[in-house]
Amino acid sequence: MDISLIVGNWKMNTTVAEAEALATGIRDGLKQPAGVQVVLCPPFVSLTAVRAALVDSNISIGAQNLYHEAGGAYTGEVSAAMLVEICSYTIVGHSERRSLFGETDTAVNLKIKAALGAGITPILCIGESMEQRNGGDAAAVVESQLSAGLEGIDLGDGVVVAYEPVWAIGTGQSATPEVAQAMMAHIKRTLAAIGGEDAASAVPLLYGGSVNPDNIAGYISQPDINGALVGGASLDAASFLDIVRAAAGGG
Repeated sequence: MDISLIVGNWKMNTTVAEAEALATGIRDGLKQPAGVQVVLCPPFVSLTAVRAALVDSNISIGAQNLYHEAGGAYTGEVSAAMLVEICSYTIVGHSERRSLFGETDTAVNLKIKAALGAGITPILCIGESMEQRNGGDAAAVVESQLSAGLEGIDLGDGVVVAYEPVWAIGTGQSATPEVAQAMMAHIKRTLAAIGGEDAASAVPLLYGGSVNPDNIAGYISQPDINGALVGGASLDAASFLDIVRAAAGGG
């Protein structure tokens, strides 16, 4: 896969003004490197401001979540129909959504279907806890999340998979490139079992979990890692731009 995908997940950080300034800083510092697609995922309240800041740039916008229903009495929720005029991508099933808000694999599957139905590319997040890894269950957990999340979905409709070991998210304890690659190879085999080898080979695989400018090159050099889902480092324009440039050099 020739194109690297670098996604910045800002989580519940930045005010609207701060988000606009951060997006502007990334836009101004990014002379779009060949072979890299950049996606910024600000909080819901900042999506329109960030879109305005990125007009005429090659940077895409993503949401951090969505609800599977098209509309109705769901106070506080945001539908795919509300997002599609702003966003090209949405994160689905992030471990924080699963652990803090009780999202199940069934809910994740419904959200992916809603995103695809609206023409939004879902970024499906999967990953094991340290307890599961130490217990030898990492591969089985990831395979289960992947299979359940993609049940009834044609890989050809366009999905992205992000492997984020829970124990590496925001901890500074990133997986080694070799550990990440081993899991990515397993993910690719699972995708091939779901939709065939040709469809599986077209699914971008991202690594996430304490990605920074110093370690991105090690990940992007792996044969089955096509980019990164970046958390904390995406909140600093200079650090995020360094990650993008490194991905361009190694992707």
